[in-house]
Amino acid sequence: MNDRAEQWIAILSLAFPVLAFLWEFAVVGRKRLGYRVQMDTLAADAAGKPYADVLGDMRHDGHQLKDPSFVLLRIENAGSAKIVSEDYLADPVDPYGIKVTFRDRRVAAVVLTDPSRDEVRDFFFEDVAENDTTVRTVAKPGFRRDNNEAERTGVVRLPKVTLLRGAEYKVLVVLERWPEDQGTGPFPDPVVRGADGQDRWYDPAVRFFRLKATRTESHVFASRPAWWVICVLAAAVTVQACFTLFLSGERRPPLDCVGGTLHLHGSTAFAPAVRAAAEDYLRRCEGAGASIPLASDTFKGSTDGVTDLDQAGKDAGVEVGEGLGDHLAFTDGLAADGHPRLLPRPVAFSVFALVANKDAGVQNLTLAQVRAVFAGRVHNWAEVGGNDVPVHVVNRDPGSGSRSTLVTKVLGGHEPPQFTVTDCAALDPRRYGRCEVSSTDTMLNRAASRPGAIGYSEAAGVDGHEGAARLVKLTIDGRRPTAEGVEDTHYPYWQTEFAYTYGDAPAGSVAAAFLTFLTQQSGRDVLREHGHGLCSEAHDAGECRPV
Repeated sequence: MNDRAEQWIAILSLAFPVLAFLWEFAVVGRKRLGYRVQMDTLAADAAGKPYADVLGDMRHDGHQLKDPSFVLLRIENAGSAKIVSEDYLADPVDPYGIKVTFRDRRVAAVVLTDPSRDEVRDFFFEDVAENDTTVRTVAKPGFRRDNNEAERTGVVRLPKVTLLRGAEYKVLVVLERWPEDQGTGPFPDPVVRGADGQDRWYDPAVRFFRLKATRTESHVFASRPAWWVICVLAAAVTVQACFTLFLSGERRPPLDCVGGTLHLHGSTAFAPAVRAAAEDYLRRCEGAGASIPLASDTFKGSTDGVTDLDQAGKDAGVEVGEGLGDHLAFTDGLAADGHPRLLPRPVAFSVFALVANKDAGVQNLTLAQVRAVFAGRVHNWAEVGGNDVPVHVVNRDPGSGSRSTLVTKVLGGHEPPQFTVTDCAALDPRRYGRCEVSSTDTMLNRAASRPGAIGYSEAAGVDGHEGAARLVKLTIDGRRPTAEGVEDTHYPYWQTEFAYTYGDAPAGSVAAAFLTFLTQQSGRDVLREHGHGLCSEAHDAGECRPV
């Protein structure tokens, strides 16, 4: 796309909204009579509402109305100038300014309500002296209702009310279905328009363009020419965006694209989100010389992650007060003591879920039952209301952040007993047993493939797993494993995800750039897509709590 074309698109993109504004508010917007059908309701649907008693009285006034309904119509000066009687699209000698037609309905009564100014009532009613002592208030000729039995329509005519800028009034219309009409379907929408006028040769142009000196009628939002301007503007913006995104020879990178190789370590539960963010960073920074190795064993767990980061800093000989710029580790919660050179930074919070094989027959456990299951005191799911299936507890290795979060947040600080078999495949399907696995993916595979198995995982990772159809995410005391469950019902199994650096990552390093991308740029969207709450949006970003 050449520079001249870009300039013209930019000029047109600026000119069209200016012209649209001038047209809408300085030309057609000067004189605009707007209307809104604020309510069109059957009487049967109004039971229990404040106006139900009033409507009931109307239904029994004189005769029983058939399938009664009522419409609340608001007429307003939606322009910037005063509307006078000459502005209505009607014959000057005709007292009516607005005609409202109700198809398939008969008008039973019309009531003026809620005028913005008391003077508005004077256009609808007048006092007539019947004798020396009696004065009766009657409707003026411009305020009438009539019914056309041949066409099965009811009509309400409203007078040419002078409306100051922002002035309005409402009319409540009570209707019924025509006696001979045996239909039960919904009624057509009311048709609101000005009177037909004098059938002048230029009236079609008047109705289309709605110029300021003509008699006008309009919806509140926009006239037809303004719609055309808006559509052209949208097309111009779309064309420019397409050129920028798809046809430009140079991709615009994020704010900080730094070359070099970045090594990632840590949590297997947080790994899917970090892996997706890393791939997005490489895609956006194509050409910057950045590299992030992502093998199947890149993420080994929170404890192994901080250990690998600590060792990488020592191997690089980083002096105290300096930082390592090509390694990051992610952990579920704060790492254990013993790594004085590592600095944590809260990134997001994750919600974890207990997952059980569907054959267990459970969907909810109390907190006490969860603790009993993981303590080894429940050997069969029938003991907690499930099926007659032996319990198989699948734990993560002791270095897992998911496991440490389970222990601290759910199990009251008590570690589960040691495994009964070293390989989950060796569990006897007829007997209770425990085993341990090294990754979240293996955990979900084992839980999905073994009847009666129970494990745990980052909640968002369960639904997309290949074994999801065989798994149930358990609620704890009825509290769901979602961010809303944490915020609204204090669901207990969640943890803050931290990014660790060896010292402060040097400015301009690939580690610092990726952290910025993850916490301040497009990486935030990736974390959201994977179901994580952002620490930068928490009430206390330093504490990073979802509550």
